[in-house]
Amino acid sequence: MTLIADYRLLTRNMPATLARTAKQPEIKRETENYLKEIGNIKSVDEFMANDRIYRYALQAFGLKDMTYAKAFIRKVLQEGIDSPRSFTMQLADTRFREFAEAFNFARHGRATTSFTRTQQGTVDRYMQNAVEIQAGQSDERLRLALNFQRKAPSLSSAFSVLADKAVYTVVRTALGLPAALSSADIDRQAAIIAERLDVTEFKDPAKLDRFVTRYMAMSLAEGGASQQSASSPAASLLQGIASSVDMSTLMSIQSLRRPGA
Repeated sequence: MTLIADYRLLTRNMPATLARTAKQPEIKRETENYLKEIGNIKSVDEFMANDRIYRYALQAFGLKDMTYAKAFIRKVLQEGIDSPRSFTMQLADTRFREFAEAFNFARHGRATTSFTRTQQGTVDRYMQNAVEIQAGQSDERLRLALNFQRKAPSLSSAFSVLADKAVYTVVRTALGLPAALSSADIDRQAAIIAERLDVTEFKDPAKLDRFVTRYMAMSLAEGGASQQSASSPAASLLQGIASSVDMSTLMSIQSLRRPGA
């Protein structure tokens, strides 16, 4: 129940949570540096050479684990996304396409960093990602729920679910599908998900909320109690926000059933 309560508190007060996160000293310092320097970068080479900017941008797009894969990232940026045969468009992970679209040196050249998506748009992504990372330090399931809540409205098919490991984890858990399914043929996996789920429904906030709540209830049933403690990073994110959960939320959780039950 703590997991679901924390999710409710974070999502219902997301503007305040993001503002509070932005004021954390290290995040504030890195963001100020990013906004000061990004407009001066005019090429892929300059972008790659500025380590602080490079790391900030990768983290904003959830690609922190690719920080040391500079040859890979350079290829993503140099080839862009305009050709269906480009390196980036051949990658299943859609994070790289989003990154290449924001930093589209291949299309816009020196003007690339003048756009809102490259400046404040990237900062907004960084803040959202920071909230999710800090929530995950308390309970990984909370990070997955927040990540799914952000990404789900843009899903277009079962294949787009499979292209994002974190999104797929939420869907598989919420639908009660076995972990062994991930070893099946990709077309078979997509067919099973498509039979059970219409991803276009996630454009409806109410339906999205019910699905995320189902995921958390199912994950709690599978994995036991929440890992959160009063001194956790998630607790810090929630500081200053009312801790009550309304009765309708509790009732909706109680009424959840496994698919097909």
